[in-house]
Amino acid sequence: MPVTPEVKSILDFIAAAQPEGGVPLTPEDMRAAYAALCATESRPEVHRVTDTVAPGPAGDIPVRVYVPTDEPGPRPALVFFHGGGWVIGSVETHDGTARHLALGSGATVVSVDYRLAPEHPFPAAVDDAVAAVRWVVEQAAELGVDPGRVAVGGDSAGGNLAAVVCQQLVAAGGPRLRFQLLVYPVTDGSMSHPSIEENAEGYFLTRETMAWFWQQYVGDGDRTDPRCSPLHAPDEVVRAVPPALVVTAEYDPLRDEGEAYGARLEALGVPVTVSRYDGVIHGFFAMRDLVPEGKAATEEACAALRAALA
Repeated sequence: MPVTPEVKSILDFIAAAQPEGGVPLTPEDMRAAYAALCATESRPEVHRVTDTVAPGPAGDIPVRVYVPTDEPGPRPALVFFHGGGWVIGSVETHDGTARHLALGSGATVVSVDYRLAPEHPFPAAVDDAVAAVRWVVEQAAELGVDPGRVAVGGDSAGGNLAAVVCQQLVAAGGPRLRFQLLVYPVTDGSMSHPSIEENAEGYFLTRETMAWFWQQYVGDGDRTDPRCSPLHAPDEVVRAVPPALVVTAEYDPLRDEGEAYGARLEALGVPVTVSRYDGVIHGFFAMRDLVPEGKAATEEACAALRAALA
C-alpha cells in the first residue's frame, strides 16, 4: 500500500522544512534538529520521574526512571534505550515514548542516556547499556522493581542495543531477562538487505544517513561484530535470548534486517512476534499523536510487555 495520508503529510512537512541542500551531516546539527522534531511529542503524566545515575565503565551513566502509578511494588521494569543512530537522541527526546510505555505496560521504565558516537564510538554504547541493565537488577529493591521481571527495549539504534544486551547477558551467564521489545531495530551493519535500496530516500530515514550513522559509530571497524550487528551472533547465543516483539515499518530502510532478525529468532525456537505496519515510515512509533499506526504499535508493545512481565 502507499504511505498513509497522515505519513504523507509528515513527509511533506519535513521536505518543506529542509534547508537548501539538506541537513548538514554533523553530529551537533543532527542532534539539534532531532531534538526539535521530538519536542512536540505528547508527554502524559506519570506518578514520578526521577533523574539519577548508574555506575558505568567510564563514569556515571545518566538514567531517567519513570514510575507509572503509586501502587505498591515491586513492579516489573523496562530498561529502554533511545534511538538516533548511536549519534543523536537522549532521554529527553524519548521522554514521551518512555511515559507512554510506563503507563501502558505498568512497568517502571528506566531510560538510559548511554554515551554517543563519534565522541564515544563503538562499543561505548554497548558497555553502558549492559552496565545499566546490571544496575537495575542489582538495585531492584531500591528502585521498587522485581529483579526477575526485567525487560529491555528500544527503537532503531536503541533496538539494536536491546538485542545486543540480551546476547551479551546470555554469553555472560546472566542476569536473565524476561523480554525484548525491538522497534525497527538495526541488526546488520552490512546494509545489504533489499529494503535499504527500496526505501533509500524519501521516507524520513535515508540510506545515506544510515551509512553516516554507521561510520560515526563503528568507523572502519568490523561491522559483522555481533556487538553491533546482532544478526551475526552465533546460534548458541541467539537461541537463548528472551522472547521478543519486533516491530517494523513498510517504508523503512531497516525493515528487512529487523524482520531477518525476527526470522532468525523463530528458526532457533525463540518465541517471537514480528509485526509489520504497512504504509508507515521509520520513526512512526513516536508519531503516535499523528499516525494511528504509531498509537496501535505502542498499544501492541504495551500489551506484549504486560503479558511477558506478568
